[in-house]
Amino acid sequence: MKGSVSEPAWVRWALIGVALAFLVLNLALPLAAVFAGAFAKGVAAFRTAVDEKDALAAMRLTLLVAGIAVPLNIVFGLAASWAITKFDFRYKSVLISLIDLPLSVSPVVSGLIYVLLFGLQGWLGPWLRAHDIQIVFAVPGIVLATVFVTFPFVARELIPLMQEQGRTDEEAARSLGASGLQTFWHVTLPNIRWGLLYGVLLCNARAMGEFGAVSVVSGHIRGLTNTLPLHIEILYNEYNYVAAFAVASLLAGLALVTLVAKSVLEWRFRDQLAGTGH
Repeated sequence: MKGSVSEPAWVRWALIGVALAFLVLNLALPLAAVFAGAFAKGVAAFRTAVDEKDALAAMRLTLLVAGIAVPLNIVFGLAASWAITKFDFRYKSVLISLIDLPLSVSPVVSGLIYVLLFGLQGWLGPWLRAHDIQIVFAVPGIVLATVFVTFPFVARELIPLMQEQGRTDEEAARSLGASGLQTFWHVTLPNIRWGLLYGVLLCNARAMGEFGAVSVVSGHIRGLTNTLPLHIEILYNEYNYVAAFAVASLLAGLALVTLVAKSVLEWRFRDQLAGTGH
């Protein structure tokens, strides 16, 4: 192609070498260190660490929080992306900005917001205390903080995809007499399924690995309000390194599974876009 630039072979190999060195130093070596530390004292010590009562409670709480936050974000992401891409209304840009807000705010600040709202000295604290309702330092606060930091992921994956697909298919279905629910179920959802799964995957990974916001609202109560990341911090601060690395290896394993699933979904996602001609 006229005007194209062909770099010398040594430049290409140098760039590839720099990229690989960066990946090894920042991804491969830390992961290897986690698994090496987890099994430093053998399989028996690893099993003891992950079977410990507080570790099991942290696992259950992490799964519970993700099991609540992810479905809520699926509903919100579908509703927000449908509204933004299929309808014209005032203040659409405001809604888009609100969706991006958690990506711009520190997780610690987002957790602090819930403390200021629902804490004992917060705006709603006296009313909640009078009605014996506890949000902060309890499971509801952890769920709220997790929902806040993760709700952009599904919507942010679906909005560009649905904008690319346009409104033609839905308008054709409605002109043939399909209801709104039928149009969504039989037309829209099949067209966005891989993008939706991709967003759910990222949302779940962030929900299970969130530390900053959850740390602020949890209260760090062992066996009650500690998720896996918080439990790892406590073990490490107590110099129980093998147990800390053993529990951390569970999250590291989740990260590896997420990377593999992410690659598969990206491949299917590209095939979907190619099939639609975009």
